[in-house]
Amino acid sequence: MLVRPDERVPFARLLQFLEQGEHLARDCAKAQAALAPEAGMRRFLLGQARQEGYHAVVFQGAIAWLAPRHLGSCPLLLPLERYRVLIEEAIRQGNFAETLLAEQIILEGLGEAILKRIEAGLIKRNAPFGRLRRILLHQEEAHHGFGHRVLERAIASGETSPDALRSHGQEYLALTDAMVTAVSDLFESIDEDPSAWASDAKNYVPTWLTA
Repeated sequence: MLVRPDERVPFARLLQFLEQGEHLARDCAKAQAALAPEAGMRRFLLGQARQEGYHAVVFQGAIAWLAPRHLGSCPLLLPLERYRVLIEEAIRQGNFAETLLAEQIILEGLGEAILKRIEAGLIKRNAPFGRLRRILLHQEEAHHGFGHRVLERAIASGETSPDALRSHGQEYLALTDAMVTAVSDLFESIDEDPSAWASDAKNYVPTWLTA
């Protein structure tokens, strides 16, 4: 069974939301490369920036396939714009650890949770481009894993601490909840529980942030 006609626009709208997130992730990774203390980190982050830009193009293609005549430009989600403001402030302050928590861990965790849910739904519907979707998901997992490893090293070395990160970290988490709430009607229209998606995203963040 392919994606039903009444599901095409909701799926496309969700992908528009993810496309906006990819643009933010691309911009953040580029800026992080200038803050990274090691050459290997800089190479990874520049590679991530290229991949995030590619992901946005892939999502644009999927959106055009799903609903070529029914979608205009997607209005920017206010919580996502506030998220961008917070990350850009952390970048201006040179707070590399906070940007890792905000981008690779929390934002990528939300994106990965949503992608996995969408992937499960598309598999049930025999949707095309399965190999391409798996590549994107694998890359998102790599970005998330990088953030976890580097942040854990920074905490272990005393460069930062959970206490130093917790306040802004909880603000980032609250904004991801607001993002899910803002598109909850889209989740419901494809028979998904938005609270389950938000709960999935929490599994990707450190326990010291959610305890």
